[in-house]
Order: sequence, then structure tokens, then C-alpha cells
Amino acid sequence: MDQAIETARAAVRGARSGLLARDGVVATGVGYKVTAGRRTETPAIICSVTRKRPVAELAGRDVVPPIVAGVATDVIETGRIRAFQPPTGRFRPAPGGVSIGHRDITAGTLGCLVRKDGEAFILSNNHVLANSNDAQIGDPILQPGPVDGGTVVRDQIATLAAFVPVRFQTPEPPSECSFASAVIALLNAGCRAIASRTRYRIVSIQQQENLVDAAIARPLRPTDVEDRIHEIGAITGTAAATIGTAVKKSGRTTGLTSGEIMQIDVTVDVQYGPGQIARFSDQLLAGAMSQGGDSGSAVLDDRNRLIGLLFAGSESTTIINRIEHVFAALGVSR
Repeated sequence: MDQAIETARAAVRGARSGLLARDGVVATGVGYKVTAGRRTETPAIICSVTRKRPVAELAGRDVVPPIVAGVATDVIETGRIRAFQPPTGRFRPAPGGVSIGHRDITAGTLGCLVRKDGEAFILSNNHVLANSNDAQIGDPILQPGPVDGGTVVRDQIATLAAFVPVRFQTPEPPSECSFASAVIALLNAGCRAIASRTRYRIVSIQQQENLVDAAIARPLRPTDVEDRIHEIGAITGTAAATIGTAVKKSGRTTGLTSGEIMQIDVTVDVQYGPGQIARFSDQLLAGAMSQGGDSGSAVLDDRNRLIGLLFAGSESTTIINRIEHVFAALGVSR
């Protein structure tokens, strides 16, 4: 290992107690010094603080010296470091990334807070908050979701306020195609000849495309929710994603994961249940960064800008609604 790193490691072992005694210092370690936002090649003792303050605001004993035992120091702001509560637990106030759900489902993920007519609402999927079109406006929304122990009596956090209906594939009227009719007649004649009860009929599927799987819920009390994402922090704005955009999410099942947008302009048939398939267009596709229960997660870029709403996936893919479509469909904003 580089001798300069070894020197820094020896220095931090001797200085850590004194550094951690300074007001606001929550961690010490060895890393590379960052200057003007760029990492240098200079090993340093890194002091993590809850909040960076001007030296003039600090008592002399709380100032981190620029050099300790011949090694440069650097101060970074990390906030208070806490043990992470599992996202399946009960949170009050509840941030994005934790378990939530309509009373009649298992559980999904609270995406984030959005605003409509000056009021804050919880954003997630239709199939999380509105039970795939089967809910009624005003139904109870639980945090945590029912599969995580949430009950209406103890854990209701909101009521369903609005949802965008998911349009599922529906059979069309029988085909008028004469060739197809002749083939079916032949098959049915064969069935009658062998005394089979089986009969064939012509069915075509009408495709109705969707842009979003989205819904909002009205918190019972404004203080029950928090405008940040669990394990990520505050949302800094919104952005449009493209191929190669680095993304991350915090979800009820897999927690904090990251990936990148691998495809855009995606059209995908999504299975919701037996016989329930819905086609979605203009979607974003990322890699394996989610599992069941992560539906509803807010997806952010590397600058913490909101780019989409996670709603589906497979063992190797994650499907994301574009946030601009979600906002337009629900009439909400940040």
C-alpha cells in the first residue's frame, strides 16, 4: 500500500478521539482530499460533520486543524449518521422509499410527495394505492402496508385521492375475416365428428396503451409525511432521462439500489394478474435494480432530480414511467 496512505492511517488512529470530541464531528477516516469539488491524489484525514459551518462560528477547540500529525485534513458534511430502520417498518413522519399500500393489497413503496392546488399528496402506483382500479376514492392507505403488519385501526396514513386507470387488453368483437371463419368452422366440424365438446371461436385483442401506473393519496395530517427519500435525502428537482442516465431508488424490498437507463421509448406488455395484461408505451428501462414490493419508488438521477416512477420489472429489468407523464396525468407538480 502507498506509504502516504499508511502515514495517514497511523495519524488518524492517534488523532481520532480528539477529533471526534469536536462539536459536530461524527466520523473520521482516511480518504483523498477534495478541492474545488474534485478529488485530488493527496491522502487526508477525513472528518465527517453534521453541518459545515464557517470557522468564525466555531469555538477554537472545535475547529478541525488543516494538518494533523503531518497529514492534511478535509471536512465533509454528512449529516447525523443513524442506524437505518428497515423500510418495512412504521415511519412517522414517513419519507419516500418505505412500505405503503391500499388496505386490500400486500405492500408497495411510497414514492415521494407531490403538490396539487397547494396541497401535499403521496405519490405511488395505481396498483399500490388504488388496487389496480378496484379501489374507491377515500379508501384507507396504510403505512406500513398490510403484508408488513399495517392495519386500518393503527396505521392509516392517508386516503386515496385520485388515480389514473390502467387500461387492460380487452377482447374485440368476432372477426369478419371469411378465411378465419372457414378455418374455425372446419375445426368445430372435426370436434363434432369425434363427439368432443370443445368449440373454437375467433377472438382478437384490442390494445389500449398506457403511459403511467400512478395514483396519489391525501395524508391524514401533514406532519405524518416527510419530503425526502429514505437513504437518499431531498429531491432537488425534476429532469428528463435518456440512455446512459445514472439512476437510483429507495424501495420497500431492496432498499437503496442504483443503475442506469439502458433503453428509452420502450413499449412493454405488463402482466398484472391472470388474464390481466396492460401495454405501456414511452417507458424507460433500467437493469436489475428492483423486486416485487419496490413498485411506486421514486427514481432519481445522480443529482437527486426526479426522473420517473418505478412500477414493473423482471429478474433482469426495471420499468419506469417518465415523471413528466405522471405529473401531466395526475395534474401534480413538485
